[in-house]
Amino acid sequence: MRNVNNIVGRFAPSPTGPLHFGSLVAALASFLDTRANQGTWLLRIEDLDPPRESESAPAKIMKQLHSFGMDWDAPPMFQSTRLDAYSEALARLSAAGHTFLCTCTRKATRGVYPGTCRDKQHTDQASAIRVLTTATSIHFDDQILGPRAYNMEQEIGDFIIKRKDGLFAYQLAVVVDDHFQQVNRIVRGSDLLDSTPRQIFLNRCLNYPSPSFAHFPVVLGDDGQKLSKQAHAAPVTSEDSATVLATALKALGQRPVDRNPIGKMLDQAIRQWALDQIPRQLTIPNRDL
Repeated sequence: MRNVNNIVGRFAPSPTGPLHFGSLVAALASFLDTRANQGTWLLRIEDLDPPRESESAPAKIMKQLHSFGMDWDAPPMFQSTRLDAYSEALARLSAAGHTFLCTCTRKATRGVYPGTCRDKQHTDQASAIRVLTTATSIHFDDQILGPRAYNMEQEIGDFIIKRKDGLFAYQLAVVVDDHFQQVNRIVRGSDLLDSTPRQIFLNRCLNYPSPSFAHFPVVLGDDGQKLSKQAHAAPVTSEDSATVLATALKALGQRPVDRNPIGKMLDQAIRQWALDQIPRQLTIPNRDL
C-alpha cells in the first residue's frame, strides 16, 4: 500500500506472552487507523526486560497477528538489537545536563519523585539514571481524549531512563525507536497515557519531533479489571478468527462488517474506520471469548 500521507504507525508489544483479547484490540486499533490513512504499519518487539520475557512469545505474537490479517510493512524491530542507539541517546542527554544518578528505592519514590538525589554526587555503579525535569508544561491534543496538559516537575517528576540493574527503561527506548522508525502517529491504550508527557519531554531534550497521539480505553473483563497477562487473560486463538475480529471491532465501537474471509473483513473495517466512534469504556461484548 502506497503511503500517500506519510503516516507511520506501529504496534509494539512486550514479549511476555501471547496476545490476549485486550492486546489484540490494541493491535487492531493501530492497524486500522494506519491503513485508513494509507500509512505504513510497523511491528516492534519491546524485548528489554529479559527476566519477564518468554523466548517463544515473539513468534507466537507474529503468528497471531498474521492469522488475523494484520501484516506489517517492514521486518520487525527487536529492541534488544538497539542497545547502542539507547546508549548514544543517553550520552547526549547526560552531556546536555538532562540526567542525574539516583540511588533511591522504588518504595521510597512512590508517586511524583521528590528530587532526592538531584544535587547528590553519586558514583555508585548500581545507581539508576533519571531525567531532570523542569516546571515546563507539556501540552498535546489527544485525538480521542482531547487536550491534555501536564506540569512535568509537579505532576510527573524526574523519571528513570536506565535502571539500577543496567537495563534501559521503556521511556527512553520507545522515544529513540519511534524517531529512528519515523513513527508519527501512535494509537494505543490509555494505560500508557501518563507515558506520553514523559516521551514528549524526552523528544524535546533530544530535539526530536513528537508524534500525534490517540489513547483509547483499555479493555475490561467481566470483573471490571483491565485484561492483562499478569491477570492471566486467555490468549486469543484463530479457531474462529472471524468472530473474534467482529467482537474486537464491536469493542472499538466500529460498524459491523460482513462475515467474510479475514482479509475482506479487514478491508471493510478499514473503509469504515472512525476514531471518533471509540467508546469511553471498552468491554468484551461476547462473554464466550
